[in-house]
Amino acid sequence: MTRLLLTGNAAAAWGARLAGAEYFPVFPITPQTEIIETLGRWIDSGEMGGRMVTLDSEHSMITAAGAAAATGVRTFTATSSQGLLYGMEMLYTVAGWRVPLVMVNVSRGLSAPITLEPDHNDILAARDSGCLILHAATCQEVVDAMLIATRMTEDPRVRLPVIVNLDGFYLSFTREPVILPDATLVSRFLPDLDPGDYAFRANQPVSEAVAVLGGGPYSYFRYETHLAALAGEQVFEEAVADFAEIFGRNYGAVDCHQTNDADVVFVQMGSFATKAHDAVDRLREQGIKAGLVRPFLIRPWPGDALINALSGKKAVVVIDQNISMGMGGILHSEIASTLYGQSGAPPVLMSVIGGLGGRDIVFDEYAALAGEALSAAERGETPPPRLLYTENELREMRKFQAIAAVEALHEEDAP
Repeated sequence: MTRLLLTGNAAAAWGARLAGAEYFPVFPITPQTEIIETLGRWIDSGEMGGRMVTLDSEHSMITAAGAAAATGVRTFTATSSQGLLYGMEMLYTVAGWRVPLVMVNVSRGLSAPITLEPDHNDILAARDSGCLILHAATCQEVVDAMLIATRMTEDPRVRLPVIVNLDGFYLSFTREPVILPDATLVSRFLPDLDPGDYAFRANQPVSEAVAVLGGGPYSYFRYETHLAALAGEQVFEEAVADFAEIFGRNYGAVDCHQTNDADVVFVQMGSFATKAHDAVDRLREQGIKAGLVRPFLIRPWPGDALINALSGKKAVVVIDQNISMGMGGILHSEIASTLYGQSGAPPVLMSVIGGLGGRDIVFDEYAALAGEALSAAERGETPPPRLLYTENELREMRKFQAIAAVEALHEEDAP
């Protein structure tokens, strides 16, 4: 066992190395570039095998990854934010090819305007692509999720790409103590890739779902992909059970903290959920029975686990670090759909947008939300959706707008 102080990016690179990835089609983009730089340095120095190829865009990169995976090569790539969107067409395509590969996305808020800090609109834009998604909250989870993802993507019941997500800057460049799994133990958990009969060979050409089909056959193929994604939940449960036995670290589709007797439960995902974890402990010290539910498996959606975790609670506060324009929080809408019609569904399901573009969420805000949710439960009324934003922030924004307006007038009056 080796313990190192690693950034989230370095943890992702170690995950790919330990998983035995052989082919790395890449394209740099902040804040994931450190991942491919680390892998490139290891390959150049001979510390690990494999071939890295720099493509001309994320679109080409994901195309190359899918093509390589179709030949039976263990493939890894990484992107972030706008890069994920640039390659979005090919995410749907490689999922339709039913090829196994692992990709890391380092979340960063989307343009426009541009920010370098994280929220989750990039990764949640990929939730309907057919790719499975794991969302890590710590650097340790990044390493472990890489191995779990490789096990999932190569299972014959799945054979869909798996994306491991981590938050940019808050996790990608934050160093945390990480236990690196021993390579001999990894070989027990993750056998060599066996492509079976799907691997493409020039002397044995096989269609990889590239035919032009009518509505009937197309419907069948798309639904088969859906069923394979659903099978991913069982494959995930088997993988994490083996992982716990071999490495001693336990994971579930949903991570629950202090939820057994909780009256009010926060739901949050990603690195910011560690803020909620701390807030729950502090609220408990104040006598408030708070809890936290954090989805780790995003696709397939762990509906049953969420129902079990949230049923019977007085109030649930979903904090979405994303916003679907014209609708609201994506996580909130999916949880509402999951709980609708279920016996024991919480009477109050609050929707809060927070952390957009990396905006901090502080303890006082968690405390205020918990109080608001419990008061709403007593009244039997769910508050309307809201954005976490303080009066001071609004005042500063208006000051900024006023200064900009004055400067514009001066420019117009200039000779």
